[in-house]
Amino acid sequence: MSVSLPNNAGADAFELYRDDWGIPHLRAPDADRLAYAQGYATALDRAWQLEVERHRAQGSSAAFLGPDSVAWDRFARRSRLADTARRCHEALDPDTAAWVGSYVDGVNDGLAQGAARDERFARTGHTPTPWEPWVPLGIWIATHILFAGFATKLWRERVARALGDGAVTLFATDGPGTAGSNGWLVPGERTGSGSALIAGDPHRFIEDPGVYQQIRLSCPEYDVLGLAVPGIPGLGHFGHTGSAAWAITNAMADYQDLYVEKLRRTADGDGIEALGPDGAWEPAHRHTETIAVAGADPVGVEVLETARGPVITGGATADREEDEEQTLSLRYPPRVRRDLGFAVLPALLRARTVADIDRALDGWAEPVNVVHAADTEGGLLHRVAGTVPLRDPANRLRPVPAWDPRYAWQGWAETPAEPVQGFAVMANARGIASPLGVEFAPPHRADRIRELLSGSADWSPKAMADVHRDTYLASAAPLLALLPGLDGLSPAARALRSRLLAWDRHMAAESTDATVFSAFRTATVRRFAADPALAGLAGAPTGPDVFHPWLYLVPRVGYALEGLLTTTLLPALDRAAHVRAALEETAAAEAPDTPWSQVHRLTPWSALPDPDAQWPGLGGDHDCVNATSTVPGFTDLTARASAARYVWDLARREDSLWAVPLGADGVTGSPHHRDQLPYWAQCELVPVVTDWTRLTKESV
Repeated sequence: MSVSLPNNAGADAFELYRDDWGIPHLRAPDADRLAYAQGYATALDRAWQLEVERHRAQGSSAAFLGPDSVAWDRFARRSRLADTARRCHEALDPDTAAWVGSYVDGVNDGLAQGAARDERFARTGHTPTPWEPWVPLGIWIATHILFAGFATKLWRERVARALGDGAVTLFATDGPGTAGSNGWLVPGERTGSGSALIAGDPHRFIEDPGVYQQIRLSCPEYDVLGLAVPGIPGLGHFGHTGSAAWAITNAMADYQDLYVEKLRRTADGDGIEALGPDGAWEPAHRHTETIAVAGADPVGVEVLETARGPVITGGATADREEDEEQTLSLRYPPRVRRDLGFAVLPALLRARTVADIDRALDGWAEPVNVVHAADTEGGLLHRVAGTVPLRDPANRLRPVPAWDPRYAWQGWAETPAEPVQGFAVMANARGIASPLGVEFAPPHRADRIRELLSGSADWSPKAMADVHRDTYLASAAPLLALLPGLDGLSPAARALRSRLLAWDRHMAAESTDATVFSAFRTATVRRFAADPALAGLAGAPTGPDVFHPWLYLVPRVGYALEGLLTTTLLPALDRAAHVRAALEETAAAEAPDTPWSQVHRLTPWSALPDPDAQWPGLGGDHDCVNATSTVPGFTDLTARASAARYVWDLARREDSLWAVPLGADGVTGSPHHRDQLPYWAQCELVPVVTDWTRLTKESV
């Protein structure tokens, strides 16, 4: 591909190289021109993705994607994502603002050429317009606004109303099924090279194009490779500078609050007031906006904001304390502090040691992460980074009354750190971040990674693929443990019980037992969900559509099945009867011996789906290290899995490995759009290339 630069950039603005996977390697004379190069190259490869994400941040995606995008756009407008991004951009220090501005300049100069490569622009009639300088911050906010799972508080509120306050955490998984990652740090005394290895994989909804972009950024000041978020300069989550490397997982911290608001119109009927924590009515902001919708009428949106934050449910005339349709405001740190931590991004690129990384991350804000880092001098780091408010414990569980001063924020929490002893594992389970959260992932992935790592003291980058691909499902144990005690079974059910108890509990791609277990688990989940004890939760969700995935009963039962099998909070639930009936139902169905990968297939999200796309079958499941998440009781398909895999070698960076679900190029049908998909599906990794002589220079 030949690259054409605008006249004002100059032929010496940067150099673009690519390896055999089409991954961009960029060189520039200084950091700002390198940021420009990153924006330009990303626009060439990911123009469609950049425009979708930019308009999602603005709440204007329905203008070219149509009515299906209205629900998100309405939420983006009501939660004031773009306005928050503007405020955070205005508060940037001058150097960081200039660096972000250089990236935006590169995007703007590359968008037309990138759009010309992608037929989706012509198909939707969408023409890119210039980005404003705050757009990268808007994309970052939109990407992570639901990451901390504040919508889970809506579910807990629903549970409390149906089952009582004592049951508010009944459906803890321990942890939501929509977020997670694996990460592990192996010190040099446990590796073949004598230097540390950092490996792992962020679990996100798989999208086409992919949510992470492999890239290398080189200037006289630094030479860093890693995984970028398209639309964001630098390498915020995963990077290797040559002498130091870092990686993150979701800390599962709770740092977003929902406040129940009492609103009233002012005496003149034109204004809105909210009842504040001092007992006085205080002015609230109100205006209306219009969402343009391709192929449909425009949609009006009322935008409200109290002193707590933007109102995301309810409206100006709502006063429904006893109704699910409460008026709720969202309070979250970036809007309160006018800070996303973007000054950390260029500081990470300049890091030479663990101490540099640690110092940079003191300024991190959103989202809250657990971090591993290592350097060539033997330095190791295991810490939490991000901003978490100090407030009443009730704030973490469910919506709290805005008019009660008890629930006001009282400052900011310290972020924990721990020494690395043996090896460090981060897999969203309780651990270093426990003081900052409520629900965490079950311990299965973390325990399994520790078990696998304990099996060797001679780890190499290539051997890490065996950890990535592990399919052992420890969460099957509580359900299988009920089978021996069942009596009165039919011959077919007894045979199925024997088969399940003999199963090795691996959700391997070729396993037919895994398919049968999933069918049995599905039947169990559905019978639990249909139990009269949970009837108050069985109705269709109400409120904004964007929150509905958190509010359906069957997925909630599926993810919380382990706890529901043993909890004392539902004494009327006859678990044995449901499990027996599910076993009989599965046995009677006489399901064919189908390999797990035939029913457990990848189903990525795409803003403009390709109806002819063929996606691979996979091994793994949501509690496996190879965390290819199903929704138990609802589907065996997977939309959430490893959005990237990586191994950072601190002995020789060129021995590092990585892979993404699709490929480096975001243009459908291009040679590098899906060339990594077969490797990713098998949990194999492709080599990192650092030798410039092995790269192909593109004409600039």
